Amino acid sequence: MINKVVSGPQEALRGLTDGMTLMLGGFGLCGIPENSIEEILRLGAKNLTCISNNAGVDDFGIGRLLQTKQVRKMISSYVGENAEFERQLLSGELEVELIPQGTLAERCRAGGAGIPAFYTPAGYGTEVGEGKESREFNGKMYLLETALHADFAFVKAWKGDTAGNLIFKGTARNFNPMMATAGKITVAEVEELVPAGELDPNQIHTPGIFVQRIFEGKNYEKRIEQRTVRS
Repeated sequence: MINKVVSGPQEALRGLTDGMTLMLGGFGLCGIPENSIEEILRLGAKNLTCISNNAGVDDFGIGRLLQTKQVRKMISSYVGENAEFERQLLSGELEVELIPQGTLAERCRAGGAGIPAFYTPAGYGTEVGEGKESREFNGKMYLLETALHADFAFVKAWKGDTAGNLIFKGTARNFNPMMATAGKITVAEVEELVPAGELDPNQIHTPGIFVQRIFEGKNYEKRIEQRTVRS
């Protein structure tokens, strides 16, 4: 059994340099690779292309990388909680590709499955479809969308084992499983790291074959974007 455990984020991000394309799992602030983002921040790598459903908030998640101007381009679906993202987009400082949420998920999944492109009806007849090939199937128009790949994919799981097998919990099982398959180097940070063989094989969401490096994360904040409580 191959042991894929590394000592922490510093070793996990070995080889990350300027200009790379990164996938970062999570939805909102749920299931984001907090430790890995902090290490990207510390390394100071610049001109990054970040593929993520959203860009965090101003002072947390990918939002911190935007504040330090480390991100050149964002490929995302939803960006409504980040004022700095909006400012950089409108000022032309940040290149942005907005993608329908389902299309973004499928482009990541296709990248991991070795499928170079696929047709989807989402976005046809809108700005999303400008410049893209379209084709009719059974009387309905579809857009050709290409797969996404990354130099590094960063995912966060609830549990993982030393062989890289991962289990995600609740809403964190969103973009993480797809992105885990589409990185040249996939880094998994987990809340609990156990010996190989301890996880129920029937409960594993991402097989270890897709993971190159894994470590047990620390000090997770797990912030909530819009905390709503009963008065």
